[in-house]
Amino acid sequence: MDPITQGLVGATLPQAVGKKQHVLVAGVLGLLAGMAPDLDVFIRSSTDPLLFLEFHRQFSHSLFFIPIGSLICALVLHLLFAKKRGLSFKQTWFYCALGYSTHGLLDACTSYGTQLFWPLNDVRYAWNTVSVVDPAFSLPILVLIIGGTLMRNPWLPRVALMWALIYLVLGAIQRDKAESAGWQLAKARQHSPVRLEAKPTFGNILVWKVIYETQENYYVDAVRVGAAIKTYSGDTIPKLAVGRDFPWLDPTSQQAKDIERFRHFSNDYLAQDPNHKLRIIDVRYSMIPNRIDALWSIQLSPNVTEDTHVKYATHRDNSARTRKAF
Repeated sequence: MDPITQGLVGATLPQAVGKKQHVLVAGVLGLLAGMAPDLDVFIRSSTDPLLFLEFHRQFSHSLFFIPIGSLICALVLHLLFAKKRGLSFKQTWFYCALGYSTHGLLDACTSYGTQLFWPLNDVRYAWNTVSVVDPAFSLPILVLIIGGTLMRNPWLPRVALMWALIYLVLGAIQRDKAESAGWQLAKARQHSPVRLEAKPTFGNILVWKVIYETQENYYVDAVRVGAAIKTYSGDTIPKLAVGRDFPWLDPTSQQAKDIERFRHFSNDYLAQDPNHKLRIIDVRYSMIPNRIDALWSIQLSPNVTEDTHVKYATHRDNSARTRKAF
């Protein structure tokens, strides 16, 4: 999720279980440790544009890295301020561990993909229950944490923690309803999907993007899960076939290797951009859920050396027309 929400949830757990006199300092330690795993975004390369995709939500988000990551946070934060507030190093590490431990699990509730069990496996877990940014999830937690800190009352953070759990469960229920509507839509089209997923759209758990895969194509539709369920039929696009779409590409080249790296990141939801034939898009995400307008892509070139990497690009359409359609 967004760093602010990660920090808020990271602050909630140590405040909820810590000592009453530690509510403030425990919250600050949890807040900073809860955001710390996202420091992996600084792992980048000027020559390899996909390096940050490989490392984001990788080792720093693994459940096995919690003791190490929280220890690093504790070593820094104890010297900076926790020791002056009367905490032992053991207490500092405990609060940091609680805050750090929430990060990977919360990220796995989104649809981006998180390697929770690295290095045992490199599976990117995505439970698709909440958007990366959702004010309805975050704002109540913020209010309750501020109230609990000012009043030195651990019960308010406990309520915040309960709200987070309730909202995530509600998101899972909404996701299942959206997926059920997607299966019914596929059945009406006489399709037999290989796989089907529903993903929350930006900032809410009301409207969902349903994407399903057949032997030849991807289909994307929008489903509004309110008092009644309403579907909005959308686009379709052929699945990526590298040999067909890029017959000139040497399978041993760096660009071919980069396609496979991008495939792993995108959970194999890849297609050739119909408007840019040298571009490969991640079909999972778009501003308008029933359209195939990718938020990111890689671009190939037939006129480069064998060791040249692909180019990575993001695409954001925040126009008034797009917002109105959404």
